[in-house]
Amino acid sequence: MRARWVSLVVAVLAVLGVVATPALASPAAPSADILDRLQAVPGLTVTEAQAPQGYRFFFLTITQPVDHRKPRGATFEQRFQLLHRDVSRPVVLHTTGYGMPGYAFRSEPTRLLDGNQISVEQRFFTPSRPDPADWSDLDIWQAATDHHRIVEALKAIYPAKWVATGASKGGMTSVYHRRFYPSDLDAVVAYVAPNDRVNPEDGAYDRFFARVGTPECRAKLDDVQEQALLRRAEMEARYQAAADAEGWTFTQVLGSLDKAYEMTVLDTVWAFWQYSTEADCASVPAATASTDELYAFIDQVAGFSFYSDQGVLPYAPYYYQAATQLGWPSLRFAHLRGLTRYPGLYQANSNLPPALRSRHQALPMLDVDQWVRTSASQMLFVYGGNDPWGAEPFTPSRRDSYSYTAPGANHGANIEALVPAERDAAKATLLRWAGLGTTAQARVAQLPVTDLDRAEPRLERRPL
Repeated sequence: MRARWVSLVVAVLAVLGVVATPALASPAAPSADILDRLQAVPGLTVTEAQAPQGYRFFFLTITQPVDHRKPRGATFEQRFQLLHRDVSRPVVLHTTGYGMPGYAFRSEPTRLLDGNQISVEQRFFTPSRPDPADWSDLDIWQAATDHHRIVEALKAIYPAKWVATGASKGGMTSVYHRRFYPSDLDAVVAYVAPNDRVNPEDGAYDRFFARVGTPECRAKLDDVQEQALLRRAEMEARYQAAADAEGWTFTQVLGSLDKAYEMTVLDTVWAFWQYSTEADCASVPAATASTDELYAFIDQVAGFSFYSDQGVLPYAPYYYQAATQLGWPSLRFAHLRGLTRYPGLYQANSNLPPALRSRHQALPMLDVDQWVRTSASQMLFVYGGNDPWGAEPFTPSRRDSYSYTAPGANHGANIEALVPAERDAAKATLLRWAGLGTTAQARVAQLPVTDLDRAEPRLERRPL
């Protein structure tokens, strides 16, 4: 593998304009039909699909360089989708940071702006993966440059304002895009985006778990983990039976069912607060609960299938990025001392096949954090007050940028969940950035939530 620091150097040079990225040719003279205009863009393949009322819906691929530093080298096809409203409306460039959904959906900024939406599959998620795959080509600059080329390809068709958005890793991805190509975008709305500025410094997560919810709820969740490890033999017998029935294996990544079991138990409290609320504390079993009740609760909250080979391998691109650049949360698990068998298990590299395990690079996240704090503008961050991923948030500059936290909200926090004054301020800011005035603000207040919004992938149990 080439030295990983080269990517950071090239990224910095790209910001300074020293490294040029290949521009896509402008589409031919436009026709009246959006399909014709899309098909005229070099490097795109376009398929129209059944659309929800008021839109047209397309699945597309774009030919991307595997390594943007070698634009004439190997290529791969990257998938994205387009929910088309009107060429005069703003465009929301959305990313899950993972795979691309196979269905139409509408992110919150798309609804609020009554806009068009492009949703991009992150490079290296199947099938948007080079073959053969050199995983050193998976970094934040390469991914940002993928998005940059999509913007270049479509801005002639959509000349209105462009707003990037995403949640969790998708929110991080939108921040990195603006870091490297600030002129592509007029604004960013990043939801529940972690900012692991200094990877080894993870005390913020332990402090979060020491105060989230009520003392009674925290104690019950600690008891669940303790009892699960004390009853390991009984619980693993149930896990093995489920694995035999479903065909789960554990040889490619974690290495054994025992390790996968311990990882699932360690993940239970995190997963509870990520996806549940304080109201769900009533469902947490007592320490005296039966083993069947304990197993069912952990399976519902953390999911025993996830740390099988079949569950975790599709997320290898995320874990590779976490291991090499993004960072990951490390917890002390002080209440489980003497009960665990695998010190240091709870980290990104544990969830990768041995051949992909890599050293962490400290500079990329320090660079992004410094830029967001001091130089970024037109950025809006939304966090959930009870979401563990918000324990290390981005701190935006004072250059027309804002951060809001929805009280009691989990990883599904959004603008609508904010207290009324902050909700209204965030909506007004987004409309202003998109070039829409007070008339649009009044109209947005009346836009209904539809099935398109309920289908948003960020609301699913696991990211795509």
